[in-house]
Amino acid sequence: MPETESQRVLVTGGSQGIGVGIARSFAATGARVVVTGRSPERLAAARERLAREGVAVDVLVADVAHRAGCHRMVAEAADLLGGLDVLCANAGVYPERRIEDLTEESVDEVLGTNLKGTIFAVQAAVPLLAASGRGRVVVTTSITGPSTGYPGLAVYAASKAAQLGFVRTAALELAPHGITVNAVSPGAVRTEGLAGLGADAIEAMIRVIPAGRLGEPDDIGAAAVYLASAGAAFVTGQELVVDGGQVLPEHPDAVSA
Repeated sequence: MPETESQRVLVTGGSQGIGVGIARSFAATGARVVVTGRSPERLAAARERLAREGVAVDVLVADVAHRAGCHRMVAEAADLLGGLDVLCANAGVYPERRIEDLTEESVDEVLGTNLKGTIFAVQAAVPLLAASGRGRVVVTTSITGPSTGYPGLAVYAASKAAQLGFVRTAALELAPHGITVNAVSPGAVRTEGLAGLGADAIEAMIRVIPAGRLGEPDDIGAAAVYLASAGAAFVTGQELVVDGGQVLPEHPDAVSA
C-alpha cells in the first residue's frame, strides 16, 4: 500500500458504505482521519465499528449541501488535524426517481449534496491543501453518469458526470498550488444501500461484472489512498474506474462467452 503515514485526511460522507472503506484504508496506513456525515448516530456507529477493527478516526457532524456548511466543516476538521493534506469528497445521495416524478426540491437535494458539496468543500480546502505542500483532492464519482446510465437515477447520473467535469477543470486551476485533483469512479459496490435491493438483484449485478463479484468499500479506499500518495504526484485531472470490468462488455453474454 502506498505510504500515507502522517497525512491529515478529511473524508466527507464517511459514516457508511464507501466512506467507511476510504476512512479505514487511510487510517490503517497511519494517516490521521476525520470523517463527516449528517447523522450523529451513524457517525458514532461508524467510529465504534472502526475502533473494533483497531482503526481510530475522529468524526464531525456536517451537511455539505451548503457553502457555509462546507467551509465550517473544513475549518473544524483542520482544527482537529492541525491542517489538511487530503480531501476525499465522497458525500453523496442517490434517491431513485423517474424523470416524470422529479421536482425542484428533489433535484436540488441531489445536486446540493453531490455537486455543490464537492465544489464548496474543495473551495474551502484549497488554502489548507496549498499550505500543506502535498495537497490532494480525491472525488468519489461513479460509472453511472460518466460511463453508464440507470433508470431512476437521471439526476444522480447528471451530478456524477458534472463532478468529473469539475475535477478536470479544478486540476488545472489548482496545479499551480501543488494540489492534484482526481476522481475514483466505483461500479457496483457492496454497501448498505445495495443490500436493500435484495439477493436476486445483487446476483443479477454480479453476472455482468467480469471480475465475478461486487466491489468492496475497501477497493475504493485503496484507489483513494493511491491517488493521495506520493506515487501519484504526477497524476491529476484523471478518473480511476474501479468496477471489476463492469463497463467493458458490449452485451451481458460477453461475460460468460
